[in-house]
Amino acid sequence: MDSNTIKLTQFSPAAGCGCKLSPETLREILAPVEIDALEDSTSPLLVGNSSRDDAAAIDIGGGRALLSTTDFFTPIVDDPFEFGQISATNAISDIYAMGGHPTVAIAILGWPVDKLAPAIASHVLAGARQTCREAGIALAGGHSIDISEPIFGLAVSGLVDIENLKQNNTAQSGDTLFLTKPLGVGIISTAIKRGKAQASDIELASQSMRSLNRIGPSLASINGVNALTDVTGFGLLGHLTEIMMASELDAEISWSQIPKLPNLEHYVEEGCVPGGTGRNYASIAQHLPTLNETQLAILCDPQTSGGLLVTVQPEAIDEVAAILEGAGLPFNPIGRLSKQLNEKATLRLSD
Repeated sequence: MDSNTIKLTQFSPAAGCGCKLSPETLREILAPVEIDALEDSTSPLLVGNSSRDDAAAIDIGGGRALLSTTDFFTPIVDDPFEFGQISATNAISDIYAMGGHPTVAIAILGWPVDKLAPAIASHVLAGARQTCREAGIALAGGHSIDISEPIFGLAVSGLVDIENLKQNNTAQSGDTLFLTKPLGVGIISTAIKRGKAQASDIELASQSMRSLNRIGPSLASINGVNALTDVTGFGLLGHLTEIMMASELDAEISWSQIPKLPNLEHYVEEGCVPGGTGRNYASIAQHLPTLNETQLAILCDPQTSGGLLVTVQPEAIDEVAAILEGAGLPFNPIGRLSKQLNEKATLRLSD
């Protein structure tokens, strides 16, 4: 089977981060077994799983922390090399989202050897290796298994100055929200699986997913950047709701200011909506306003290798916007956080 003609997305029912368990299911799994090591004053663990953050952080002394994360998923594009690039970009993003610099990665590969030639897996690894080189790190090894459908990802380590360590539970009332990549890659990937995606739309989505969130450490070092996370499988509203709940805040976002890939409304009308979208919505519906079909499909769309969601104090808005604009990233604010008014965090959507 030739890697130039293979369609990897046909080998799995879900694509990219759309194959993640829903937030509600994940909470149900983790609740009985969670141990909060942060309660132990002697533990070097600075960030664990209590706030569903992007990476674990361990104090290693000298004002620095070791970051550790892993991420893997099923194919979101048909091209093996691009699948490797996107998987690596997505995994490395968790380090950037904590304000850190990646240092080393190891690969996680599951491959159906009776369905797909090993040579195709080599192309996946080659794509990942190229992305790791772009990030300035080595792909230093890994682990592989024979499995019924292809999966690939990385476990990544990084370092961060503790004073620049960013989490998703440190946002403040009055913070402005920025999003550094357009939404919609889950919708486009579903259109790819159904043979309905235009080549130009596929390329824009792929370019976005292959773009490293290397701006994360620069943003984290700015006084007034309070919280940082990357938008992945739970969609924009899922990850924003995590910030709201962890920081006990409400939010208002502007539909017109949210960056989106082109032609998404057309694909939604064609029914190209990932199954994960509905699960994402159901997990946070109690916090949301009434959404029309298009708004729900885009705002709850499972993102793969999505952008950074940044919360910024008023005095730092201009500096953050200038850095984003200089990097060629979306730089218009998309919303604002405010004091939580009711028992549960609530999101409002404006035009």
